[in-house]
Amino acid sequence: MAVEEVAMSIAYSGYFEHEPLLVEEAEKGRYLVIEGNRRLAAVKLLLDPELRKRLRATNLPTITKDEAERISDLPVVPTTRKDCWRYLGFKHVNGPATWGSYAKAQYIAHVHNEYGVALEDIAAQIGDSHSTVQRMYRGLMIVEQAEAATVFNRGDIAKARFYFNYIYTGMDYPGISSFLGLGTKGTSEQRPVASSKVKNLRDLFLWLYGSESQGIPSLIQSQNPDLKTLDNVLTQDAGVRALRDGLPLSVAYDISQGDERIFRLAVQHAKQNLQKALGTVTTGYSVEDAEALRLAADVEKLSCDLLDAMNQKRIRDRKEARQSKRGNA
Repeated sequence: MAVEEVAMSIAYSGYFEHEPLLVEEAEKGRYLVIEGNRRLAAVKLLLDPELRKRLRATNLPTITKDEAERISDLPVVPTTRKDCWRYLGFKHVNGPATWGSYAKAQYIAHVHNEYGVALEDIAAQIGDSHSTVQRMYRGLMIVEQAEAATVFNRGDIAKARFYFNYIYTGMDYPGISSFLGLGTKGTSEQRPVASSKVKNLRDLFLWLYGSESQGIPSLIQSQNPDLKTLDNVLTQDAGVRALRDGLPLSVAYDISQGDERIFRLAVQHAKQNLQKALGTVTTGYSVEDAEALRLAADVEKLSCDLLDAMNQKRIRDRKEARQSKRGNA
């Protein structure tokens, strides 16, 4: 990523000797670069005009023969991935040159699963005090579990990119956590989702990321507030059924809230808006605005109709209650 920026810096300032490449011997005489691949790629581009043409990196500066000689040999430090994981973890997971969240999670999982380092120790080594390591690890394990169960394919998402933060953030929400049957937040299980919840896992990933092949869009247009709205929907069976029926997230949310709550909120919002209108009538209403006057008259009629309907329901419900009481007697 952004190799051009590094190449420009090296072309004008040279290669900084205090930033050696970290390399691991892959086989006799061949080395694998663990840290510094962007710098190495930038130097190769500067040294090889044909490579620049092939990769269409033709906007890079041209360097002189002397400048090329100065960067033809680079400083290296031989090491291993296992020996330098603490440095890489601090620098790229919680430090000044951070990777994307999915790459961070992959690195954490590699250190934990391959080297046997406890998640708590990884967090301590890289200075993580916000449970990020545990959350990212569990999020990645959920993704890998979904892929292993063939209920999710990152190559088939409807979005332009894979937003890993949807799952590693959402799994801590109570509705999503319960929907997947997750245990405690600090778990290090490699299969966090209960086997009985694999169908729910499939549905959740479909709602989060959509499916390009099926023509199904993601329900999450913006993490805030859509992810929290989805979490609220998943707390109610009626809301889950609405999503499975293909209804929009906003409709499923209303269904999950129940008519009683929707009614009360609607009345409260109407009152708040009327109070706001009344407070600005002196400066906000023009006597020439006949449309506003008609709207206010409609509001008055609707308000009277609503009050009449509520009173009629009260009378009807009380009458039915008295009849029921006599019948029981």
